[in-house]
Amino acid sequence: MIASRLFACLAVLPALCATERWGIYEITLPGPAGGNPFVDVHLSARFQFRNRTVDADGFYDGAGAYRIRFMPDELGSWTYTTASNAAALDGKTGTFTVTAPGAGNHGPVRVRNVSHFAYEDGSPYVPIGSTCYAWVHQGDALEEQTLATLRTAPFNKIRMCIFPKSYTYNANEPVYYPFPRTAAGENDLTRFNRDFFHHLEKRISDLQALGIEADLILFHPYDRWGYAKMPAEADDRYLRYVVARLAAFRNVWWSMANEYDLMRNKTMADWDRFFRIVEESDPYHHLRSIHNGPNFYDHSKPWVTHVSAQSNELEKAREWVQQYHKPVVYDECKYEGDIPQRWGNISAQEMVRRFWLGTVGGAYVGHGETYLDPNNILWWSKGGVLHGQSPPRIAFLRKILESGPPEGLNNLITYYLGAGQPGRYYLFYMDVNQPGEYTFDLAPGAKYKADFIDPWEMTIIPVDGTFEGKFTMKLIGKPFQAVRFQKVD
Repeated sequence: MIASRLFACLAVLPALCATERWGIYEITLPGPAGGNPFVDVHLSARFQFRNRTVDADGFYDGAGAYRIRFMPDELGSWTYTTASNAAALDGKTGTFTVTAPGAGNHGPVRVRNVSHFAYEDGSPYVPIGSTCYAWVHQGDALEEQTLATLRTAPFNKIRMCIFPKSYTYNANEPVYYPFPRTAAGENDLTRFNRDFFHHLEKRISDLQALGIEADLILFHPYDRWGYAKMPAEADDRYLRYVVARLAAFRNVWWSMANEYDLMRNKTMADWDRFFRIVEESDPYHHLRSIHNGPNFYDHSKPWVTHVSAQSNELEKAREWVQQYHKPVVYDECKYEGDIPQRWGNISAQEMVRRFWLGTVGGAYVGHGETYLDPNNILWWSKGGVLHGQSPPRIAFLRKILESGPPEGLNNLITYYLGAGQPGRYYLFYMDVNQPGEYTFDLAPGAKYKADFIDPWEMTIIPVDGTFEGKFTMKLIGKPFQAVRFQKVD
């Protein structure tokens, strides 16, 4: 459960309770426990603020308890009325107050300025993510170690699977299963395991407390328990249940799948249907994406909010932004590590280079780490601790981006890769070959101060004087260097 004190308050004195803006207000009601309430009982509530209404689905949480969770987005007094096919749950009413958000609560992340992101309150959000697929299935000791690592890591987004994962370096059984299972391993796909979801909710809350977005992967092909081959009715019921339980968390993103095209028993029509179910069931319109294997999904479809790409073709960032008119996130550009597989053995220097290439292409890049471990605890799958050298360099880049224009950096058409906001801010990355000097052509009518930036050494060296218009500047002459220009006020 999210917070036992809050749950008890809502169950006993719902009219006297309050929650902060973009927090979770929860209604807990006793109801029928006979038969199969997961299938037989339908529950929802209509929340009203002045002349505006928002509908949210409820869910059965086992042991005769039903819950409806709501993420309010306006300050003041709200009311609600429940609706259900069970008389004990129907027509329940209440009033609650929404107060100002607490420290660190900026609301859910939204798309802003076509190809960038911001929190709901307007604060800029620069996604600096990492992949930790199965970290919530490893038991409390390792999971707490992962959270301790994240407290000092640069990441503000984690890609993670809801279902457990079966794959190379990840062969252990999970602590909890999403559906009840018989001793023979048969799933009851008509019911859900409350312990599994209580644990998942706790970990999403833990991430929220660290300011980290939970990019939840709804399906994936790496499975030995039957979750990747569920029938359509089970898929759809699972999606609606997950959205009803988790959508009120402000730090949730929806990823339909990891490597969706490797799930051979699903058709393109299935993926379209999954998107529509999530879009229609989520009253808060959290971000929605899908992650590819060899084949891209059509990201121009209206229910896709941003591109989640598996690709090392960082030079395509500008092309994809122009093609889709949506943010582009290279969630997987291969991993820093030393495993034999080709996708998991790039150097730290190459990982940092790819972050910079994506940045000046007007996109965003995600991290991953796959260093061999005698206990098969690889960050990319199980979490634990980080061993690589790229995270501090990624933190350095994050600081640069967060101190830049709040609108984000748009790609600029130049000989060398560059991005910025013309007339105010420019960031050029010279990659492998850097000349001794280069002629820049900045927007006229302003003067700019300049800095040389070394992405690996994490140094920023101010350049004497100011610059304007078209001019030639002597450079450091080293590869993998950047130059930043900022307007002088």
